[in-house]
Amino acid sequence: MKCVALAVSAVLVGLLTENASAQAVEDPAVNACKNTGLLALRERSPEITDLVMDMESLAISKSDTKVEDVAVKTVILGEAYIARKEKTGKPDRFVCLLGDKGKVLLTFFTAQ
Repeated sequence: MKCVALAVSAVLVGLLTENASAQAVEDPAVNACKNTGLLALRERSPEITDLVMDMESLAISKSDTKVEDVAVKTVILGEAYIARKEKTGKPDRFVCLLGDKGKVLLTFFTAQ
């Protein structure tokens, strides 16, 4: 009985560890949107210090469409917190479109 309980515990610990590491892996598309968005926001408002993506709110969708002749391969929707001089307010909604090879085509932020 103790062997069965020990085996079940080992399997559960393995599964939990696997889930934790899978959640910690960052998506290159999300990073590209964050970095491009932060650069664009800083150009307009130098007091912006960071952009924190709410990973739980993100919807990442693969796409096979075009806008005119530009391919859109991924669409990311979600919420992000814009930090201004170490203060972070309410989350803003954002849309990010990515094209071929993960190139960011558009980042758009709007207050809720």
